[in-house]
Amino acid sequence: MKKLFRNYKKWCKYLGRKSSLWLPTIQQEVQQRKLLYMGLYLLIWGEAANLRFMPECLCYIYHHMAFELYGILAGSVSQLTGEPVKPAYGGDNEAFLMKVVKPIYDTIAKEALRSNTGKAKHSQWRNYDDLNEYFWSLDCFRLGWPMRIDSEFFYVSPLPEKRSANKDEETGNFARGRWIGKTNFVEIRSYWHVFRSFDRMWSFYILCLQAMIIIAWDGSGDLSSIFDGDVFKKVLSIFITAAILKLAQGR
Repeated sequence: MKKLFRNYKKWCKYLGRKSSLWLPTIQQEVQQRKLLYMGLYLLIWGEAANLRFMPECLCYIYHHMAFELYGILAGSVSQLTGEPVKPAYGGDNEAFLMKVVKPIYDTIAKEALRSNTGKAKHSQWRNYDDLNEYFWSLDCFRLGWPMRIDSEFFYVSPLPEKRSANKDEETGNFARGRWIGKTNFVEIRSYWHVFRSFDRMWSFYILCLQAMIIIAWDGSGDLSSIFDGDVFKKVLSIFITAAILKLAQGR
């Protein structure tokens, strides 16, 4: 149980929320309750499909469903209806798949369409990690339980070719449905990454070239002339070049 719920407990601690793993005071019922909690988690995992790539999203789902399980087992009564607590999603066939998994998966599919088969800028669409990052903050509890389908999390701005030609109407649509976009890091594609990713190699080549030019332009042109005092002082200028390259890299 500690191994299975390690990530869930870290998630609760990170968000400052108490976990929904409530154990009874009667020792004889503890083991059965642990089995039920583990069984619920494995059932969610088994039916989660591609949501398995979003571990914190699964933590959010489990957090609410485990709390419902505790309420059912404890015989709690709803303050709103005055009736025994019932699962928010239940009663219908494949309710979990259709009402929990499918809305999130549909959002992922819509965002994938916005990627234009990977040609669109990263800032214009969300992948699994971006959607999962939403559940790293307390804002995720705005979704509620049952989840509000009209939440900004589920909103995906339309593709450019499908947007309305009327700018006023388009502006109104964006006002009603605010696309939350990227949560944290946004990767910017550029050919400069070829130089940025291999900066140590390029710096080494430039410094070696500078040193070889200094030695070649020396009167003798002999490699052993590097040990000559004047030539050696000139070769030491590569450290100034290295500092300038580091400054350029930092910018």
